[in-house]
Amino acid sequence: MIYEFKGFKPVIDESSFIHPQAAVTGNVIIGKNVYVGPGAALRGDWGAIIVEDGCNIQENCTVHMFPGVTVILKRSAHIGHGAIIHGATIGRNCLIGMNAVIMDEVVLGDECIVGALTFIKTGEQIPDRSLVAGNPSKIIKEVTDEMINWKTEGTKLYQQLPAEMRDTWNACEALRAVEPGRPSQEVLYKTWKQNHKQ
Repeated sequence: MIYEFKGFKPVIDESSFIHPQAAVTGNVIIGKNVYVGPGAALRGDWGAIIVEDGCNIQENCTVHMFPGVTVILKRSAHIGHGAIIHGATIGRNCLIGMNAVIMDEVVLGDECIVGALTFIKTGEQIPDRSLVAGNPSKIIKEVTDEMINWKTEGTKLYQQLPAEMRDTWNACEALRAVEPGRPSQEVLYKTWKQNHKQ
């Protein structure tokens, strides 16, 4: 669901996929190969939201701000299920864990990893390559090359997803029984995990 607000229409690159059960409102600019999942709400009503290339905003995430603020998700930011980004800047190639809350005026440096259920309070400035967790949040340690490589490989799956959704996603009626010869799915996670270990 794409909505105009006070004359602002969202701008969405044609390579991106916005699920029809997501809501994108107003002054929102979405770059290339972005995935926005069902239940996500990007409200560019009181300020702007810029989502750079290769980001994903998963199911039931909220992105919003106080009046006059611009929220920026930099290239390849990965926003896990149920996370809330309110008035913050998320650095390049960051991972925000499921149900994390990132508050106003937070600046998260590049290649940070934020644990699930983490709460980062207003105004925090988090250096590049920080592993952050807890409520309230604490910097646990520096993100290693191995950790960021793992994150980057996972994000690549989401960067491929918009094209796959456009090519194969369709509304359908449910089957009443498993059909004969039902194919097995690709084992994406196992493949990704094995590659991660090499």
